[in-house]
Amino acid sequence: MDRARRLVKLSSDTRDLVERRAQGSCEYCRFPQSASILPHHVDHIIGRQHRGSDDVDNLCLCCIRCNLKKGPNIASIDSETSKIVALYHPRRQSWREHFAVGADGSIRGVTAEGRATVQLLDMNEEGRIRLRTLLLRRGWRP
Repeated sequence: MDRARRLVKLSSDTRDLVERRAQGSCEYCRFPQSASILPHHVDHIIGRQHRGSDDVDNLCLCCIRCNLKKGPNIASIDSETSKIVALYHPRRQSWREHFAVGADGSIRGVTAEGRATVQLLDMNEEGRIRLRTLLLRRGWRP
């Protein structure tokens, strides 16, 4: 597949729909686009290399950090069971059922999918925890 075919230009209507649906926050770590220096990306939940489509049901808003960490991955290792599990899927699963945010700004996976996603996306990197703590103090709620 040539490079032009791999790079998909989404319409502004599609990007607007994805941003509105996500309420301007990364659909993995919930980091708000308004607090980010760089614009969030529109991510293929299931990558095109895994036959994921460009349909809006396969797209989510994703901060650059989560997008780079996730890459084309669709699964990872659950830290509790050491089993391979699918990553959290923003279109099919509820964020609050899979994750919890602590007062210290850390994100905890409460299901196998949540734990695998937290680990793969390195959601509790020190700098991210500091930023989330500041946001929590200012009234932000994921």
